[in-house]
Amino acid sequence: MEYYFNKTTEYGFEEAIEKVTEQLKEEGFGVLFRTNMDETLRNKIGAEMPRYTTLGACNPKFAYKALQAEDRIGLMLPCNVIIRELPDGKTEVSAIHALQSMLAVENEKVKEVAAKITEKLEKVIGKL
Repeated sequence: MEYYFNKTTEYGFEEAIEKVTEQLKEEGFGVLFRTNMDETLRNKIGAEMPRYTTLGACNPKFAYKALQAEDRIGLMLPCNVIIRELPDGKTEVSAIHALQSMLAVENEKVKEVAAKITEKLEKVIGKL
């Protein structure tokens, strides 16, 4: 099984970010940070690449449940969503498969939370 869900869209890059952010909000997520990897790598090491942005998404209710079940789970939070520009001008949106990413954590309560987050992120990607 893949560690992510993805969908190629016809949206322009910035429009895709807006649409993803809206869908995340509908599913109870906020965006804690936005990292423009292409800009960061260009500024730090002179690398050129297509536009690539990471959104750090968090659903506070589920984050709290996960932290109550496993105090070091913060190492694996937030849930990342990436938007990347494709050569044909389309954008690909990918979200972490939360349940797959938590398989190393031997805590059933965390896996239950991850399964619910997975359902919500699947909805976000599906609505694009």
